[in-house]
Amino acid sequence: MRQSAEDFYSTWQALNDWLVQHQAVWQPAPFTEPRPAWARHYPELADWLKGLTNADCAELDADPVMLSEIASRYVPELALYPQMVSVSGQPPGAAEMMAATLPEVRATDMPGRKREQAGAFVAALKPLQQSMLDWCCGKGHLSRTLAAQSHNNVVGYEKNPELVADGNRLARRYQDAVQIHAQDVMANHLVLPGDSHALALHACGDLHRHLLKQGAAAALPRLSVSPCCYHKTFAGPYQTLSQRTGAYPNRLVPERQDLRLAVRETVTAPSRARVQNRVLSQWRLGFDGLQRDLRGVDEYLPVPSYPPRLLGEGFPAFCHWAADKKHLGLPAVSDFNYWLSYGRQRYDEVRRYELLRHLFRRPLELWVVLDYAVFLEEQGYQVQLSQFCARSLTPRNLLLDAVKKKGA
Repeated sequence: MRQSAEDFYSTWQALNDWLVQHQAVWQPAPFTEPRPAWARHYPELADWLKGLTNADCAELDADPVMLSEIASRYVPELALYPQMVSVSGQPPGAAEMMAATLPEVRATDMPGRKREQAGAFVAALKPLQQSMLDWCCGKGHLSRTLAAQSHNNVVGYEKNPELVADGNRLARRYQDAVQIHAQDVMANHLVLPGDSHALALHACGDLHRHLLKQGAAAALPRLSVSPCCYHKTFAGPYQTLSQRTGAYPNRLVPERQDLRLAVRETVTAPSRARVQNRVLSQWRLGFDGLQRDLRGVDEYLPVPSYPPRLLGEGFPAFCHWAADKKHLGLPAVSDFNYWLSYGRQRYDEVRRYELLRHLFRRPLELWVVLDYAVFLEEQGYQVQLSQFCARSLTPRNLLLDAVKKKGA
């Protein structure tokens, strides 16, 4: 069932007002602010968070509805969370997903999770009635999955020439009706095939926004997009695509770092990556305490990404590396054990403060995607918003499916 433009706009409006109302809670980053200002306004909420065990944090992070119920004892409006994240369109059934997923014997170079995501995405879009354009297609994993479920040809656009060559090699090997072209989709004056169904599975930021704008301008018959990495943009604060949402007087104007919150989930990350992330976070927070002490300036000092291969060299080596990057001189003798202990303590505090921010990840994501939906309706499309798979397969499971209205 496809929703109406008015439904999308009214939902966006309610979500926008809720996010603006609680902006002081979700916008400050506890990683850079040791004690967020909201903790002074809601001291009982801050005390409850501090009292959580690590097991409590893990359980509540996996169950945001439960988290919202408990947190609403201190901030009543948080009880609206389930309503704010409700999406009417549900994923296809397990049998449909399995039928649309490329068999393992044909999924060369395709990681298992990517194979299942592509299958679920295609299952949610069947029937496929036009020739297809796979936007930012990489090696063509989605392209080949689409070709197996349709009698129509699939064209892929990919900027990386090595991925283009690999994708075409795989298509020839399995005799798939797929042709991948070396194409920068952000290039000026890009001409889209006017009769194609354009699709993008997890194209990042400006890449998927460019498809929505270019595809609508070309009046393509169908646009199907699962967006990702909303913060990846050359623009500054987020600019809405829809004229109607852009004209709303109380509109949220999120910065890139705000939109980054929407995609900060690790439900699909390998356990080793999670451990590395935890250790590096503790080290960064330990160095943060050290640099504040050295400089006599109580503010966060960002440092570049640390190569994971250097993790084995230990915390003191990290501090020397970070100090060198920021042109700071470390004392000849530094109490690295103290600052490592400080970092671990700060990490525990940050984890609990971040838990509350996590309630706003999906609402922020939906705020952006609903803007896309209203935009597409303005461009003459009938739009459906759904989830094409479970969150456990990928947290980026939203699907916008837009069909051009006749005569529009």
